[in-house]
Amino acid sequence: MHGEALIHLSFMPDDVIAVSGSILCNAEAAKVWHSLTDYDHLSDYLPKVVASRVTKRTEDEIILEQTGKTGIFIFEKTVHFRLKLREERGEKVLFEQLDGDFTLYRGEWTIETDAALKGTILSYHAEIKPRFFAPPILVSFVEWQDLPGILKAHKQRAESISEK
Repeated sequence: MHGEALIHLSFMPDDVIAVSGSILCNAEAAKVWHSLTDYDHLSDYLPKVVASRVTKRTEDEIILEQTGKTGIFIFEKTVHFRLKLREERGEKVLFEQLDGDFTLYRGEWTIETDAALKGTILSYHAEIKPRFFAPPILVSFVEWQDLPGILKAHKQRAESISEK
């Protein structure tokens, strides 16, 4: 697990894909949290995130608009979505699509420290079903391909913040 992303996929009823992933970061939990919640700058360091910006922030929730690329090879598609985020300070970000290119897109990011592993574990879990036609096997392949890069980008960002 040291530095590598662990990914798990499963097929759920109604063509929903469940995807989970984790990575061990050699950074303090606060630095991983900063990387994860720097919403207006995610497109600066996350692969396939074209744009990301907070449009509303209250004490209880954040509304985030994002544009990204999804797909493989010549079958890449630009997707747009608006997410409602709820933060559990320093530990968890829950998200759910309000509107956009998915029928279902909800999940959570979690941060845990592990003294035995000497680091911070960043984990992701989501349930995904695109609004556009995409066979579940293709959606699962794209998630299997893309999630490690996203996790590694958060790891690199958090570790580079730690060095400052």
